[in-house]
Amino acid sequence: MAAQQLLLLLPAPSRTFWKPLPRLRLSPVYATRRAAARRDLLRCGMKRSDLVADLELAKDKQWQGRRPNGIFWILLLNVGIYVADHLFQIQHIKAMYLYHAFPSWFQFVTSTFCHANWNHLSSNLFFVYIFGKLVEEEEGSFALWMSYILTGAGSNLISWLVLPTSSVSLGASGAVFGLFTISVLVKMSWDWRKILEVLILGQFVVDKVMEAARATTVTGHSLQVNNIAHLSGALIGAALVFLISRIPFPSDGDSPKTSKDTREKRS
Repeated sequence: MAAQQLLLLLPAPSRTFWKPLPRLRLSPVYATRRAAARRDLLRCGMKRSDLVADLELAKDKQWQGRRPNGIFWILLLNVGIYVADHLFQIQHIKAMYLYHAFPSWFQFVTSTFCHANWNHLSSNLFFVYIFGKLVEEEEGSFALWMSYILTGAGSNLISWLVLPTSSVSLGASGAVFGLFTISVLVKMSWDWRKILEVLILGQFVVDKVMEAARATTVTGHSLQVNNIAHLSGALIGAALVFLISRIPFPSDGDSPKTSKDTREKRS
């Protein structure tokens, strides 16, 4: 009975307590500014997202267009010829060596893909990959192939002229030094940091190639390092960069209409 009396004495809950709070009304000026700011933010966000998407797409296209593929074909060709020569013992591969006594014209090129043993192959391919990839990223796959073939064949030609007729040349050491020289000269600048970097890297390359490439030339029955091929490959690579740099290439802004107008003015 007492509990019921206390319950009756409590005031009834007011209905206004359950009503939602009234929303604040913004002034027209503030509302207009807020809407404009929101539109600008959305517009900037859309432009930024579009710009980022375009940049990422262009980057992907550029990477796909300049992806180094030629260097891997060169490596695969060297490994394939080595497997056919030393594992499957295919006798026709021996005809790809450069025999100084009676050379064939194609042997000056094919001997650059042949190697005497596994140490000779692995050491050469290591440097071919490093410097060949640099050349391909800067100049393209065609320039890589031409650099490899010309420096390798040129160094074999000089070796054939200098070494005795009992020698047999094989290996990519001449092409290694040629690719090294080309990769350095393409990015060369007269900054002392670049010069110091080239000197240190060049000394490392020379030491490692001279140490590992022990079967570049077979003189009689002994294996010797063909230092002439190393030096001539580097000189031919430098000559290629020099000659190509002297060739005048038309600029991107030149068009057939501009060239026609120039010829008409000269006439």
